[in-house]
Amino acid sequence: MSPLAALFPAEDYRFQLGLRRGAAEEFFRPKEPGGGLLAERARLLAAFPARHAGLLPSGQGLFEATCTLLADWGLSHAGSSRSPIELGAAVEPDLLWLTPDQSGEYILCGGVLCFPTSWALEDKIGRPMTFIHGPVPGLNAALGGQIGRFLAGMQPATAYFRHNWGLAATDALNLHPAVSPPKPALPLDPDRLWLRVEHQALLALPGGGVLFAIRIELMEMTAVQNHATAACGLSRALRSMPEAVAAYKGVAEIRFELADWLVA
Repeated sequence: MSPLAALFPAEDYRFQLGLRRGAAEEFFRPKEPGGGLLAERARLLAAFPARHAGLLPSGQGLFEATCTLLADWGLSHAGSSRSPIELGAAVEPDLLWLTPDQSGEYILCGGVLCFPTSWALEDKIGRPMTFIHGPVPGLNAALGGQIGRFLAGMQPATAYFRHNWGLAATDALNLHPAVSPPKPALPLDPDRLWLRVEHQALLALPGGGVLFAIRIELMEMTAVQNHATAACGLSRALRSMPEAVAAYKGVAEIRFELADWLVA
């Protein structure tokens, strides 16, 4: 996982890819020793399969290529999966598959998303990346072309990592819109706020297409405040964030109060 300081550079808020190369194999290895994470994934997939998993015919080859990779990495229990639901209960990260259409634009053709951050997989499958990113104010204008070029230029066996952050008023991992998760609100209560970090991995798959994997990390806000560099960086990001982005992230109501508290 990225250290706290890396999440918040000493600059105003802006959209950025922030990619770095790394070993994909390590990203997928189990990291939660108690097994509770896999148990929760299995529970969600059994209770709400259509909400948390889906696969178009165009994604079948990417699903199979992912299973082959996992088996090659020694994760045989996952590599032998016969369906996305079975695979999603066998690995800790969420998995999304992207494939280019005839125009070269990347389409979400399937995935297993047990722990979404306020979006619904079932609403996005079959849609291009520009549609998926459309609700984020300014993202397509800032990075849309860069994202498309990056995905098209990826080579198999090379993994890239990045992170994305938000704030949550719950420590639940599953923030699917159907569960109506609470939103950060006034009066400010830092003990009821968590920094929610998406650690993301992108890997080009043999035969074409991209695997996009996500791990969620939650941090108590007091831990962020106690880290001077991160506290100052998050405070600056909250103050400099465009109003439309703050509203999209659900922090518009609390951002200035929280920015003050972080550096008090």
